[in-house]
Amino acid sequence: MHDIRAIRENPAAFDAALARRGDAAMSSSLLALDEARRAKILAAETAQAEQNKASKEVGAAKGRGDEDEFQRLRALVSEKKAEIARMQEEAKALDAQLTDALARIANLPADDVPDGADEEDNVEIHRWGNPRNFDVAPKEHFDIAGVAASMDFETAAKTSGSRFVMLKGAVARIHRALAQFMVDTHVDQNGLLEVNSPVLVRDDAMYGTDKLPKFGEDSYRTEDGMWLVPTSEVPLTYSVAGDVLDEAALPIRMTAHTLCFRSEAGSAGRDTAGMLRQHQFEKVEMVSITHPDGSEDEQKRMLDCAQGILEALEIPYRTVVLCTGDMGFGARRTYDIEAWLPGQNTYREISSVSTTGDFQARRMNARFKPADGGKPQFVHTLNGSGLAVGRCLIAVLENGQQADGSVKLPTALAPYLGGKTVLTADGALA
Repeated sequence: MHDIRAIRENPAAFDAALARRGDAAMSSSLLALDEARRAKILAAETAQAEQNKASKEVGAAKGRGDEDEFQRLRALVSEKKAEIARMQEEAKALDAQLTDALARIANLPADDVPDGADEEDNVEIHRWGNPRNFDVAPKEHFDIAGVAASMDFETAAKTSGSRFVMLKGAVARIHRALAQFMVDTHVDQNGLLEVNSPVLVRDDAMYGTDKLPKFGEDSYRTEDGMWLVPTSEVPLTYSVAGDVLDEAALPIRMTAHTLCFRSEAGSAGRDTAGMLRQHQFEKVEMVSITHPDGSEDEQKRMLDCAQGILEALEIPYRTVVLCTGDMGFGARRTYDIEAWLPGQNTYREISSVSTTGDFQARRMNARFKPADGGKPQFVHTLNGSGLAVGRCLIAVLENGQQADGSVKLPTALAPYLGGKTVLTADGALA
């Protein structure tokens, strides 16, 4: 959510920042709504003062026996009362229009975010690991012999339709081990608080984390009006909604492993093979609530946490900073981590780490009280995948595949797999 006061102070800068995202100028229409709203409020306040004055004079007219003046003043009080009610309703309607308009405008990019139109303009800033040289052409995850029988798309389609999968046996266990490894690493090494969060949330939680009103079609809604979370960013971030936190409590760092649900409304025809893009998937999410002065460093810390997971799993990756045209709606800056998938011979996104500044905090009124006793300020919120479990499974399987159809598994997973380090060609752990 944008601060209308900041737009009033520098409308040209606001429009220039929107233009970097490829969005049209909005300040004129917003300020016109704001001016009309403020004019109605002022008119209502003026009418209220006139009503108060007339109310005081009614008694005086009655006391001196001036019936005509008494009746005139009574009629004026009644007229002003109706006028005030009408103008307050009009001001309320204009305020709702302004709030809705502000809620539909994307966050402004940070100054250091590169300009660009789409993913082709993203800028690589880091690369780790060297892709393997395979003796034979590497296969995609679902075609690896040791995987194929345990990655059942046909049965999932029978029960749920396209973009679902049933993982079975050893592959299901590897998937579970990955999630456990991620959570343990974030808790034990990275100092995050583990949270077991709901996957059903109310409208307010989706709105507060900028998923509504503009992107409702991207998520699933139940018949009684609840939403299935697109990521646990929603309940974790919204957990501080309406709070005034002590400055000493910041930063708050959380992680959760949950099911996530997305309609993939804009991805028809994309990534239809395999389990890269699913309606239901699992993710280990990281969320930080910080002091504004600490949010820049916090984003870098979160990025290191996510990259560390891939390095521990021995998966080559690269990190890019998203350009203005490829960033998500609520982000000021986003780093994408892309894992190397030899079956596709390319890097694919496995984590996004974003800072929203105070964009979400304004929507959900999340503030902190400065230690010096000053006026409460909005916190900054950040979120990042640490990591997408299904995509990490794909990366582990494809990078570890062997010519005989088996898969060499990362050493870091052995404690979670009973010491086993190989998925055999017939789909067993050894």
